[in-house]
Amino acid sequence: MTIRNILHQIDENGERWLLLPLYALIVITIFMEVFRRFALSYSSIWAEEVARYAFIYVSWIGASAGIKARAHIRIDVILPFVGNRTRAVIMILGDLITIVLAVMAFWWSLESVLVSIKFGSVTHGLRISLAWFLAAVPIGFAMMLVRLIQSIIRDVSDLKAGRPIFEGKKLFD
Repeated sequence: MTIRNILHQIDENGERWLLLPLYALIVITIFMEVFRRFALSYSSIWAEEVARYAFIYVSWIGASAGIKARAHIRIDVILPFVGNRTRAVIMILGDLITIVLAVMAFWWSLESVLVSIKFGSVTHGLRISLAWFLAAVPIGFAMMLVRLIQSIIRDVSDLKAGRPIFEGKKLFD
């Protein structure tokens, strides 16, 4: 397998490969904790934190996957009434605005990670650096930025070739 094939697989399935073990971790941890709490009358302090922080990562990685699939909620009432060219311009403009917001959010969220590292903040139950979990936000926004840039490149390419742009899957199609 070449580097190009590996990069293609990461591009196609990267979010899925990250989401699946995190979902499994959440399910296993919660199942185990419910069993321990009701069957053994014992619970741990760390299980809730593991599930919570895994869920935070799932949320931010899922946001990136949503951008890739154009699955985020958007108001597209006008899109069916305009031509392909105008539709592409509207979608590209929306992606550009989202890039500006994502860059600002990335920058501000990175600051909280750096402050956590500076002061040595740790989680209550796991007693590991809180920065690992705060990093989910800038990592998520970085992944979203990559997917937004890919989306704009795809849309510009489709626009130049005269193809209809990728609009994502509709919820009720």
